[in-house]
This record gives sequence, structure tokens and C-alpha cells, in this order.
Amino acid sequence: MMMSPASAAAPHVPVLIGAILARIAPVGGIWIDGTYGAGGYSRALRAAGADHVIGIDRDPEVLAAAEPAEGITLVPGRFGDLDRIAINAGANEVSGVVLDIGVSSMQIDAPERGFSFQKDGPLDMRMERAGPSAADLVNQLPEAEIADILFQYGEERASRRIARAIVAARREASFETTLALAEVIERQLPRPKPGQPRAATRSFQALRIAVNDELGELVRGLAAAERILAPGGILAVVTFHSLEDRIVKRFLRTRSGGAPAGSRHAPVAEGPAPTFDLVTRKAVEADAAEVAANPRARSAKLRIARRLDTPPAPPGAADLGLPARLAREMGR
Repeated sequence: MMMSPASAAAPHVPVLIGAILARIAPVGGIWIDGTYGAGGYSRALRAAGADHVIGIDRDPEVLAAAEPAEGITLVPGRFGDLDRIAINAGANEVSGVVLDIGVSSMQIDAPERGFSFQKDGPLDMRMERAGPSAADLVNQLPEAEIADILFQYGEERASRRIARAIVAARREASFETTLALAEVIERQLPRPKPGQPRAATRSFQALRIAVNDELGELVRGLAAAERILAPGGILAVVTFHSLEDRIVKRFLRTRSGGAPAGSRHAPVAEGPAPTFDLVTRKAVEADAAEVAANPRARSAKLRIARRLDTPPAPPGAADLGLPARLAREMGR
């Protein structure tokens, strides 16, 4: 199924879009918006001069709400398949790829989706409304595996204590709602100081990442962008937490020839030729004005690189610093 859309009213503000456009001008050719959401990036790219934008989204509610827009084609799917999706849409090479990683404000603000515990809702978190939910994970996984997810995907230091409490609580009653889980988690942790996020935030992030394979999808998306970008094409990635940014940073560092040199006593190992040139040497963050207008931008980091005229690197060539759980799942 293929549609040509843009969302009606866009509750999702495209983070750092001004910073992106300022660094990639002039814009032209075919672009991929790998996380379409409300269509803010797609519309901005079209307005800046892109001939056509292929938007990708895995959320069926995005597909249902989308409205037609000239020059924008929305395709259901995951951005880890963006090269195949582009080829199927008739684009063997593209001029740019933009990825806004993670969950959108539209999903967070809908209690029935179960991504947030600001309001009570079913413990779901599935972007595609298919496969195991967050409730399935906390109600069925062994204690050690729950702790593993919380520690590796949420960087939660109290992961073992929280996992133990979850398993004890589910013996009495299965978890069905977001607030029920948040209350059990927060009883295991100190009360946050004023201005700090609620104590259950890291655990909810970890479960959401595990449910949707978000980091695995990011790795696949970066490699797919490398394969489909034309020489001179732009890759722009916006991340919202350290795990995502670490993967993007290491991918672009190794793909631009910046991998660590290793021991001075060992012979220099020749790796694949660089495939990207860095446009941003350091992550770009939102300025005070953007944060004031859009609080979601506070934790955002932008990295941009330009594709070189070299073959894609072989799979697994980059040391991405993946969490051990993900590295095992991906066979690295």
C-alpha cells in the first residue's frame, strides 16, 4: 500500500529542522524521511526544495491519519528497510535521509498507546500494534532478563532491585496498566529532586526500546542509508538519549575514517575506505529559543554526514558500542 500524505494538524514539532536545513542547503532531489510521524520533516524538506520526499512510518495510526500532500509519498514500513523501500518506489539513489529516532510526541501524548505513565493506560508501547507488548515482557520474562533490559536499554542502576519487585508483584496480579507498573518501579527508587524526570522514566524507556527493537532498527537504518545515498547525499540523524547518540556517533566516526588507531606496537590494519565525510564534527543541540518553544528538543542531538563516492562498508565493519544484549541478538 502506498499513499501521498501529510498530517492535518501537526502536533509533532520537527526538532532541529532549522539546524538541519542550514547545514545541508541547497536541498534538491529525492529525500527519505525515515520517521514520518506528523510529517514535519517531510514538509520542511519539500519547502526547502526537495523534488520528492518518501516518508516511512511503522505506526498504523500515522498511516490512517495522513492526508495527501503534493510531492510526498508515505510508505508503511520500518526505516531499517529504507533502501529497499526507496528502490521499490523507483529511487535507486537518493539525495538525503533524515531520521528522527525514538517515539514521537503524538505517541507519548496518547494514553491508550501505553508509552507514558503521565496518564494511566494499557501497558502496550507497540509502535506497530503487533507482536509482544510491554505487558507481555514484564508479565512473562524471567527476572534476570527483565533486569538485563532495564540496565542495558535504560541504563538503570537499580535494574535488579526493580526486576525483583516486578516479579514479586506479578505473582499477585499481572501488570495491565502503565501506572500500576510505574508505582512498583518508583517504590524501589529515591524520590527525584525538583526538575528531574520521574524515577520510572528510565525503565519505561528500556521497555519501549525492547518492545520495538529501536536500537536494532537504528543500526539497520544507518547501514541502509549508506547503501542508498548517492555520492554527495546527506545523512541527518536526530537522537534523544545517549544510547542512540552513541551508536550514531560511532557509526559516523568509523565510516568517516576516524576509528581508533589501536596499539602502536601492532601493525596498522587497513579497513574499508571511508564512506562518509562529517558535516558536523560534534553533535548539534537546540538553542534556548527552540527549547523554550519545544521542550522535547532539550535532549536532542543532531549529527550530519555527506556520502562519499565509495562502496558501502561490509556489514559489521563498525564498532558501534552496542549494548551486549543487542550485540548478541544481531550476531555481532
